[in-house]
Parts: sequence; structure tokens; C-alpha cells
Amino acid sequence: MRRDRSAIKNSIPAISRELCAKLLGDLEKAKRPILYATKCALDNAIYNHKVGYLTPGDKKVATELNVSSVKKMSRAIFMLEVILRNIDSGAVNTKRELYYIGKGEIKGSSKLKPLDFQDQDESDETIDFVCEILECYREDLNCYANDRGGQTYSQQLIVTETLADGEQAVIELSKLGTSPFMPKNRPQNLSLSVSKKIDFCLIVESEGTANTLVANGFTKRHNAIVVGAQGVPSNSVRGWCKLIQEQLKVPLYFFGDLDAYTMQNIYRTLKAGSAASLIRNQDYSAPEVKFLGVLPQDIAKYDLFDYPVKENDAQEVRALKKADDALKNDPFFQDKRNKGSAEILKWLLKNKRRCEQQAFFSVDPKDPTMPEKIIIDKIKSGSYV
Repeated sequence: MRRDRSAIKNSIPAISRELCAKLLGDLEKAKRPILYATKCALDNAIYNHKVGYLTPGDKKVATELNVSSVKKMSRAIFMLEVILRNIDSGAVNTKRELYYIGKGEIKGSSKLKPLDFQDQDESDETIDFVCEILECYREDLNCYANDRGGQTYSQQLIVTETLADGEQAVIELSKLGTSPFMPKNRPQNLSLSVSKKIDFCLIVESEGTANTLVANGFTKRHNAIVVGAQGVPSNSVRGWCKLIQEQLKVPLYFFGDLDAYTMQNIYRTLKAGSAASLIRNQDYSAPEVKFLGVLPQDIAKYDLFDYPVKENDAQEVRALKKADDALKNDPFFQDKRNKGSAEILKWLLKNKRRCEQQAFFSVDPKDPTMPEKIIIDKIKSGSYV
């Protein structure tokens, strides 16, 4: 069941006060305070195809006050105070900015010196810990990542953005020429409409290849949206694709490489979210996206160039090892509705070969639109999983 984000955000100050009062009460009673946080890990991930994304189970991580945990717990309360001040004033910040705000607070107080962050990773971990305690999104805490929702092209899509002051900005993508629309990481501020029926959305793993398809006339010849995902999809890319799925209700297809890393880290994350983001997968995943390719059968059908996984490449070997583990432990790949994705992982493990999306450009080097023709043919013939 979808949770009301505005209601959650409005309840954060009260929940935080209650949490801190409980911690203080335990200390006054000479009891060791305990902070409970949602466990964001694969062994607490549940996949139900009716929902379509990974959701958290009942497991919690308990952090009890002791010598080894006192800094972690103190930092969480310290950062929570900074964040609540932002919520109260309406200010927003990136994680990087919150790191420096924290450093500034600590610099001005000798009592806070033990909490100092040595680098931003420590500050980021604290913010994530606060989110897991409160079971909220980073955005609910007025903390926004400086990422974008993928370079987006369309001749039919119209985006209306509600600004902070309540005014609205309307962007017609058909008027942007060769410049892509690049949505910020606030999909909740955007609403979508169309000037003409859109048939599908193509999400391309490589932004460069997405740009090439558009430059060669893809969006001129087809009523479509093309999104360059730029590798592993950021929260913004995932939120943007979710918005397209929910508001436009058009088919979504993912076009990327045939390798273990793409299947697990890119496609699965886009479609079902990640274990590290169990709390936020509801709004940052696109469960209806299909894997268009490269498919194993495409190699023979189109005589594509593929090549063996390098046995001395630590990253590729690690990806295959993770693929084996995913087939055994990942609830997404274990679900029978995702049998097609699991079969691709099995093929990759057995054959230890990979093929890049750009291999389609080798099919007819003299025809720059051949990759487009193949993509459209695959969509029409149902050649996807």
C-alpha cells in the first residue's frame, strides 16, 4: 500500500521528539538506550510480483548504547537536530552540504568535537542511519541528491513542474531541439501530459547511444520517449521512470548490454529497486519495464560481435560470482515471474560471454538507422523478457 509522503514528512518532527524523549528517559533511568533501524539488506528483502519491487521485511538492526556505539548514536541525534532545523525553516541541502554544515557546527563547539566527521562517507552513513530509523526517504528530510533523471527526448511529452513558490513551469520537449530535458531529483514536483499519444518509452543504458538514436531521427519517426540512463540508475532516474510508468501508462523497454553487471546492478535496480534502498523502492523503481536486449538469442540472430569474459578481470569475475549468488538468494531472480531474467543470468554463467548494446551498429555499418530498425522490430515481435 502506497504511503502518503506528505503525511510522513509532516510527522517526522513529532516522531523525532518522541524518539529523543525515549532515549533521554532511558538514560535518566540508568537504562541503555537502543535505536532500532530497518535492516536494508538482501536477507530482509521481500519480492512480491503483485507489488513489483523489493520491500523490507520485519528485521531490525538494534544499536544499543555502549563504548563502541556511542559515537554512532550521538552522531545520529546530532544530524537529526540539523535536519529538523531545515524542515522547520524549509531549507534544503545536499548530503555534501550537510557534511559541511555538520563540520561547521562541530567547529564552533568543543563539546561536539568527539562527533567530528573525518570524511563525507561518515556523514552520509549517519544520514542513511537516520532514514532507516525513521523509515523515511532522504527527500522527506529536505536532503536532495544532485543527480538527474536521465537525458530525456520526445516530440510529444510535456512536463509541468510545480516550483517552491507554487508557480508552475511548463516544458514542451518538442521545443528543446537537440537539447535533452534533464529532470532533477524531485519527481514528486512533476506532472506529465502529452500533445499526441506516446507508444512507448525506451530507456537506454548508455546516454551516448541514446543521444545517437535521437540524432539519427528516432523520436522524429516514432511517438516515443527516449531516456539515457547513464549506467547504474540513480534515484532520480528510477523516480523519473516510475513517474512515466504511472502517469503515462506506456510500455517501458530497457536497452542495455548483455552481461551479469547490467542484469543485476542496472536492470534489476531499475525494475525492482535495490536491497540498500528497501525503504524507498516504492517510489524509485519501474516494475513494468521489460528487458529488450541485448538478449542471448540476439547474438546469433543478428550475427553480433560478442567476446569472452576476461578471467583476469576482477570486476567481471566478481559480477559472475554475484550472479551465481543472486540466482540462489535474490528474491527477484527467484520469483517465477522473472524466469526470463534468471535464464539470462544462467546463460551468462554457463557461457561466460558478453555483448554490448553498441554491437547492433555492426549489423549494417552503412545504415545508421539499423539499430533503430532492430529495436522497433524487437518491440513489435515481443522479443524481450
